Amino acid sequence: MGGVRKVGGVRKVRRVRRVRRVRGVRGVPAACLLATAALLASAVTHPLSGQTNNTLTAVGGLAVGHFTLSARPTGCTVVLVDPAAVASVDVRGSAPGTRETDLLNPVNTVERVNAIVLAGGSAFGLEAATGVQRWLDERGRGFEVRNVRVPIVPAAILFDLLIGDPRIRPDAECGYRAAAAATTAPVAEGSIGAGAGATVGKAFGMARAMKGGIGTAAIRLPDGLIVSALVAVNAIGDVVDPATGQLVAGVRTEDGKSMADVRRLMRAGALGGAEPGANTTLAVVATNARMTKTQMAKVAQMAHDGFARAIVPVHTPADGDTAFAIATGSLGRSADLLVVGSLAADVTAEAIVAAARAATGLPSLPAARDLPR
Repeated sequence: MGGVRKVGGVRKVRRVRRVRRVRGVRGVPAACLLATAALLASAVTHPLSGQTNNTLTAVGGLAVGHFTLSARPTGCTVVLVDPAAVASVDVRGSAPGTRETDLLNPVNTVERVNAIVLAGGSAFGLEAATGVQRWLDERGRGFEVRNVRVPIVPAAILFDLLIGDPRIRPDAECGYRAAAAATTAPVAEGSIGAGAGATVGKAFGMARAMKGGIGTAAIRLPDGLIVSALVAVNAIGDVVDPATGQLVAGVRTEDGKSMADVRRLMRAGALGGAEPGANTTLAVVATNARMTKTQMAKVAQMAHDGFARAIVPVHTPADGDTAFAIATGSLGRSADLLVVGSLAADVTAEAIVAAARAATGLPSLPAARDLPR
């Protein structure tokens, strides 16, 4: 067992004064190292208006924890749901890696989940959900069957094995540590957790790609309705800001100094191929409204509109794009499905852009912040 010191620098960004905080935690197993100071210093939180939380955890009943393995880098991100809440899922990419997503089909019995796990490491990373299940089991949370409680923990993975040593990937211990670290505070963004090894703009291979990561956003209406999203962005496509149409991150030019714009390359017939399954964007959207499982299936579908607004191309044969949707009901009343689904698409697109902007580059893999504008 080897201990390391967690350095948790965070910064508030987008027109607010930068703040840096550092604190330590207990040591963790050497097999599941925390991220280096450089990676964790890249984690950011969304801007706050007073004390307003504009991240996934703006929805009451949710807590988020990241765990990052610095040696690759890779990691996992856990969304704890307490009390258990109605959830569903929609998978659009052709190369998904998932666990218990069939359970979330509206025709199936169990309606509520205790957690959702997003992880790097390709199919190996699904093991992280086992650790989260163990953490929940120790606390007596789960679907009750007579005198037994079975924690319901759907999960999805992204492929990041081309970054660093592919033998290093999230495991059950990493999932357990992420669950233990979960908090209702504003969610950290950037090259951490499931987004630590994420990349974007891979239509011409890794040599011209850029760094992806974790992003999050929330929208509050005057009547108290909240819709929020957290996204791990590891797309083959470019990230585009739908508000301006401008590129944020994506395929670089051959000299690597600027972005090439995959939209232009496709129309010129110059688009290259991509390795199947070596990508994938994962999202968790949530609302505080009281909704049914069938309604949340529709919200998950509509959240994919946010993928399409902010990623070009998306839902490809080489991506496993997946969106989970949770309704905690903490608002105490239902809401219009059209409104909730439409806002889910909006916050998903915002979270995708935030992920690209918050990412920190690696050697030979610059982030959006590293290229001139």
